[in-house]
Amino acid sequence: MNYAAMMLVALALDAAIGWPAWLYRRVGHPVTWLGNLISTLEVRLNRHGPSAFVTGAVTVIAVTTAALLPAMTLQLVLPSGWIGTLIGGALAWPLIAARSLHDHVVAVARPLATGDIAGARRSVGMIVGRDPRQLDQGGVARAALESLAENNSDGVVAPIFWGVVAGLPGIAVYKAVNTMDSMIGHRNPRYEYFGKVAARLDDLMNLIPARLTGVLHVLASGRPVRAFRVMRSDARHHRSPNAGWPEAAIAGALDVRLSGPRVYAEHIADEPWLNGTARDPEPADLARGLALYRQSILICAAGLAFLAII
Repeated sequence: MNYAAMMLVALALDAAIGWPAWLYRRVGHPVTWLGNLISTLEVRLNRHGPSAFVTGAVTVIAVTTAALLPAMTLQLVLPSGWIGTLIGGALAWPLIAARSLHDHVVAVARPLATGDIAGARRSVGMIVGRDPRQLDQGGVARAALESLAENNSDGVVAPIFWGVVAGLPGIAVYKAVNTMDSMIGHRNPRYEYFGKVAARLDDLMNLIPARLTGVLHVLASGRPVRAFRVMRSDARHHRSPNAGWPEAAIAGALDVRLSGPRVYAEHIADEPWLNGTARDPEPADLARGLALYRQSILICAAGLAFLAII
């Protein structure tokens, strides 16, 4: 089975139509199915203390198994040749979020460009964890660019990477782990122990994809020398071992500063800046960031096409 071609089909389907609202209303979405399972296990197993480390590990095993077994079964029964590639790509399609990410950031960029800071705050609050009420124009643009950069890795490049490596089982397991990390992989009293295994496994599975995403951003930047220099020097300063790579690359490409201090519901995070000597981003920089993102998707598709034919 040509996994690269399969992922190219999945990416093309997602980029063209995303996950239609009518389809979501009828069948939901695989990520919401995983989310319901994770929520059920968390309520039943999380005891909010050191013992929750073990039950959190059990949850990781249960959720990854629930994702892996159907994916393995489907891959085993796929027909050979281009028909199997098309079917496999259609099955992988909902696990890639290129169109959704673009649309969510556009929903921030449009009101921000017209000076509707309240509307931009509402939209950015849907894609970031920080308190949007505290954000000025530059803060909204910064948060949206950071989300665009990080989620290009988590929602697009990483699932494609694992799909190329291991087909449907690879992309399904990655999506299960990443969903667990987004739901329970937080450093707070509720999830400190229960989500630790999920968070560390997500870090491990994103090591290569995050750096690949940074390279994609450098290649798509139009100013690769500067983007690479900022990525190489500042990525390691990020609180995450992975998110700093795509974020620093975009910061260098747009010549703006990202990350820095931010307010969450529970605390204030005094994070270091990426490309800290640059200015705050403006609404026009968010539009430039979206253009860079689209270019990175095209480069990714070209890379998949190359892998598919060699």
